[in-house]
Amino acid sequence: MNRLILATAALAFTVILVGAFTRLTDAGLGCPDWPGCYGFLTPTAAQANADLALSRYPDRPLEVAKAWAEMGHRYVASLLGLLILAIAVKCWRTPQRGHGLALAALVLFQGALGMWTVTLNLMPVVVMGHLLGGLTLFCLLILLWLRRRPHLPTALPALGGAAALALVALVVQIALGGWTSANYAAVVCTTLPVCEGSWWQNLDFASAFRLVQPRADSYEFGTLDYSARMTIHVTHRLWAVVTAASLFYLAWQLMRRPLWRSLGLAIALMTLLQVGLGLANVLFQLPLAVAVAHNGGGALLAMLLVSTNYLLRARARRSSPVGEEVPC
Repeated sequence: MNRLILATAALAFTVILVGAFTRLTDAGLGCPDWPGCYGFLTPTAAQANADLALSRYPDRPLEVAKAWAEMGHRYVASLLGLLILAIAVKCWRTPQRGHGLALAALVLFQGALGMWTVTLNLMPVVVMGHLLGGLTLFCLLILLWLRRRPHLPTALPALGGAAALALVALVVQIALGGWTSANYAAVVCTTLPVCEGSWWQNLDFASAFRLVQPRADSYEFGTLDYSARMTIHVTHRLWAVVTAASLFYLAWQLMRRPLWRSLGLAIALMTLLQVGLGLANVLFQLPLAVAVAHNGGGALLAMLLVSTNYLLRARARRSSPVGEEVPC
């Protein structure tokens, strides 16, 4: 069972990367309908019936590469959903039943968000919600795996507050990153450390962070003006400083304790990598590989912080022999 959970978590991480690739290659509407592609099960079938596909969606001619990126994401996400439902069934008669139900409910909601992403033409709040839902699924799977471990380190409640604050800061930063991407604001500022020109004179928080934006035929490539997008971008950068500081502080405190040194070092190194990837995105104008890696790094940091918060508060409540699994 533990292997199934870890394999499913690895697949959830893969879905996050594939979703980032789909979004960053502007393939989110590679298939303008759902769950099929131009009314067919595969892009190959749509290509074989190109005239019919074009008649169904005359404003969106078939681009095979983008269609495969979008459908590939759906196929892998569907497999993830089936595995999570299998885990939920296995957990039904165990103490982890609530955890399994939460996973099942969230993956079903993720499916709905995936549908709305297409049917609402990349509405930013839906796109951001879909990203956060995927990260939450990944972290919940890792948390379930941790809950089943027979031996845990002694709790360290003294660092619970710092860990909780670091997690909150990171969640806000990830949400800001998703909002930046969903509104196509990733490259509106091309200089460091903040933005070019008198950026502070153009801040427009009211428009930048209106979750329900004015109705549009499509939100692809964004509908906000420069000031709103610049405000989103700048906020993401400035909050990154707060997030990095909180993560480095937590990592330093953990590394001072011998039993927690490895976890603290992992958080510190992952934070350094994320900062470097963020800077590279600005300096090199959002290279695809770097941008996808930045999404993956955010997911790994979230996993580390969720695990840290759980372990810091965990009690040695299990006395199973080494290697014995907790039923699930």
